[in-house]
Amino acid sequence: MKSLRNLLAFVAVPLLLAGCLNSSVAPQSSFTLLDGSSRTTADLKGKVALINFWATSCTTCVAEMPMLAATYEKFRGRGYETIAVAMSYDPPTYVVNFAHTRKLPFPVAIDNTGAVAKAWGDVSVTPTTFLVNKRGEIVKRFVGKPDFAELHQLIDRLLSES
Repeated sequence: MKSLRNLLAFVAVPLLLAGCLNSSVAPQSSFTLLDGSSRTTADLKGKVALINFWATSCTTCVAEMPMLAATYEKFRGRGYETIAVAMSYDPPTYVVNFAHTRKLPFPVAIDNTGAVAKAWGDVSVTPTTFLVNKRGEIVKRFVGKPDFAELHQLIDRLLSES
């Protein structure tokens, strides 16, 4: 079953990569971070934010984490935020270990109940990444690893908007 799901994800990813949403409003969500604190989508207003749904068992997710970290470091001083949301099936100890051993520089949340993934369009394929503008609108959705050069151009443009 897992290999079938991986095959379907592999086939679907190229079809969905171009999936740009027409500036729909990001859902109101509360992210429970590894340190026990929480953030909400309302806290992200006025910032450009990347919300990344991932799992420690997802090889593409693990492979893209260094690039997500580099993107965060590149833009964070300009009002850019990243929240990595671990899927509900990911064991919390694995997520904590991954975040600490890789020294992830951005907030990591655990979606214990699956409510956050459901609110963001019933996310089930990882990685799925949303880019949100300063007004709280979803500008782009990536299923699979983003084209980071394209992503950086888009982030730069969104950060320049008032």
